Amino acid sequence: MLNGFFRKVMGGDKTDSKEVAKKRLKFALIYDKLEVSDNTLKNLHQDIVEVISRYFEIDQEAFKLDIRRSDELSALIVNTPILSAKHKSAGPR
Repeated sequence: MLNGFFRKVMGGDKTDSKEVAKKRLKFALIYDKLEVSDNTLKNLHQDIVEVISRYFEIDQEAFKLDIRRSDELSALIVNTPILSAKHKSAGPR
């Protein structure tokens, strides 16, 4: 237990940077396989924030958009803190 602590303090534990690099590479490969460009992701990010913001006050700085892929399925994961709901007036349309 103390051995692991000293390794972290002294910079000997490089598994964190290895795992981060591994995740980044995996993420890049998923985008390549889906043929999603950076421009498309930026536009999608902006559109989703715009639509969600019609109904909720959200923390746009904490908004995260992710694509996860398994062998046969891709999923779009949207994660954002909701600060409050917006309430529309019940007037005539």
